[in-house]
Amino acid sequence: MKILVLNCGSSSLKYQVIDMDGEKVLAKGLVERIGMDGSKIKHTKIGLDAVTREVPFANHTEAIRYVLNMLIDKEFGVLASFDELAGAGHRIVHGGEKFTKSVLVTEEVIKGIEEVSTLAPLHNPANLQGIRAVMEVLPGKPNVAVFDTSFHQTMPSASYLYAIPYEYYEKNSVRRYGFHGTSHRYVSARAAEILGKDPKDLRIVTCHLGNGSSVAAVKGGKCLDTSMGLSTAEGLIMGTRCGNIDPSVMVFLMEQLGSAKAVSDMVQKKSGLLGLTGISSDMRDIEEAAEKGDEKSKVALQILINGVKKYIASYAAEMGGLDVVVFTAGIGENGIDFREKVCADMEFLGIKFDEEANKVRGKEKIISAPDSKVTVMLVPTNEELVIARDTLECIK
Repeated sequence: MKILVLNCGSSSLKYQVIDMDGEKVLAKGLVERIGMDGSKIKHTKIGLDAVTREVPFANHTEAIRYVLNMLIDKEFGVLASFDELAGAGHRIVHGGEKFTKSVLVTEEVIKGIEEVSTLAPLHNPANLQGIRAVMEVLPGKPNVAVFDTSFHQTMPSASYLYAIPYEYYEKNSVRRYGFHGTSHRYVSARAAEILGKDPKDLRIVTCHLGNGSSVAAVKGGKCLDTSMGLSTAEGLIMGTRCGNIDPSVMVFLMEQLGSAKAVSDMVQKKSGLLGLTGISSDMRDIEEAAEKGDEKSKVALQILINGVKKYIASYAAEMGGLDVVVFTAGIGENGIDFREKVCADMEFLGIKFDEEANKVRGKEKIISAPDSKVTVMLVPTNEELVIARDTLECIK
């Protein structure tokens, strides 16, 4: 069985075709600038060089129709016909409290996703465009919605409630939801599998570190707590997001600037590594600048390192101990120096680091010392595979 995995942004579309017999990626690609000048597609059939074409895409339906035609192309395709596709799995950023697991798409599900779109106005409407486009281009083909937030729905109220008047939770759904759930779910389960342990017996901290970053406490295979909140701006500092901040800063700046939107844009798009350094939102640029002596870059790096340390330690306390720490995503998978600095001086938690074993990028590996009480691991994330697996399960 072959599954089409789609991740639709407001002007972009990422896709993969995965053969579930062996769970192999057959093709993948990215469509950018949908509805804008200069739209293009980059398509890769595994085993061949990538093909890039500039094509005018007015909307997601046109983009998906083009992608599907590429998938049955004699040279670049991987399908003899659309009959080989069992269905399509869609990444949906926000499921609110309504969706606690992946579901087969129905009109009722679409309505439910629309209802929680106020919580993710930039993402959910775009995700829905992908669902509607597949329904139009491939009528009758099953679609499955897989939610970034669903893994975190096991959090107890003590983890997800904010200390504001309870009526805002009841009437406005203001609470911590958490994101990157598909990634945290995959790497925590995979870590247990690598170690030959039952997830129910482990207390794991998963560190998804990239341009957007979050940390999760996974106890007994379920999420107990996570760093992101109502939105993706809470928690660690990120590429352009501020992370944890005194709410009075927001109020003060709104009064000073006279614009809630300006402050929102600042928090989401102009803060984090970019805001602190004025150089870049890319960790590689910040590390390079720090090595050359840039003080702002050095401080920004240390703030992020301190933040990851704080979450690891606090989640260990919350879980009553710690068995495994997992690094994943762009920085987590490739940041050799970064991982070492996070794990430095953490012996009090039972972490004994192996600097030599840590010299690796993007590969599954244990990077703690053999006699470390806590196992530290590098596990590349695979959110697309989780979406494909859930899609197949829902279709069955």
